[in-house]
Amino acid sequence: MRILVLVKYVPDSQFPRQLTGDGHTLARGDSILSELDEYALEAAVRIREAAASDGADASSVSITALTMGPVDAANALRKALQLGADEAYHLTDDALAGSDAAATSRALAAACQHLGGADLVLCGMASTDGETSLVPAQLAERLSLAQVTFAASLEVADGTVRATRNGATDAESIEAPLPALVSVTDQANDPRYPNFKAIMAAKKKPVTTLSLADVGISADEVGPAGSWTRVLEATERPARTAGTVITDEDGDAGIKLVDFLAERRLL
Repeated sequence: MRILVLVKYVPDSQFPRQLTGDGHTLARGDSILSELDEYALEAAVRIREAAASDGADASSVSITALTMGPVDAANALRKALQLGADEAYHLTDDALAGSDAAATSRALAAACQHLGGADLVLCGMASTDGETSLVPAQLAERLSLAQVTFAASLEVADGTVRATRNGATDAESIEAPLPALVSVTDQANDPRYPNFKAIMAAKKKPVTTLSLADVGISADEVGPAGSWTRVLEATERPARTAGTVITDEDGDAGIKLVDFLAERRLL
């Protein structure tokens, strides 16, 4: 069984985010593996461990990590290898810069097909930069795969993937035949920390670079030319203004607070 895990190199949320260039794209300095993708990687490793505990050869389940992005995005793949992926592929090309969700899913679909497909494609429920959650569903459509989104639990057995999706007041049990695509939430598991042995082993695992030509897609199908949306204008968020301090004088603070809220039509 082959599991393909999609990972993304995103700006570290601990630092301020900035836009750059005429297309107002996100500056990607100080970037890391998207935290939400770690849950997808952990889900893949647990599926492999479950197969081994059932008596299957652990090598019968392979985990491939795939990312799309600039040269530095290879750092996300190295972390994925430390977390348990067996091999990694990096789709990189200058023409990919500025791709929206539609162009991204088009490029990733071409890369998946180039790799020969997979029995199970796993994604995080969203990337921590765009947070649109659009790519998993679009990718499933392009690959003609059954899709299970926002899985809070996940297991694979007898050629079927079973998942639980939590709603505001209820939970759904969903199953689909393989091959399928599943996006997992941060409720699905607790990602492990790579130990020293895993970090050293990751250095020996292969990372293969792919170009648009390799996956059979042209430059005008990705980037701004292949995107369905574009940012026309962007401005800095205005600085926060000083708040209003209500001082209690002779027990009238409550009245002042009500007046303040009523003035702003908040009551």
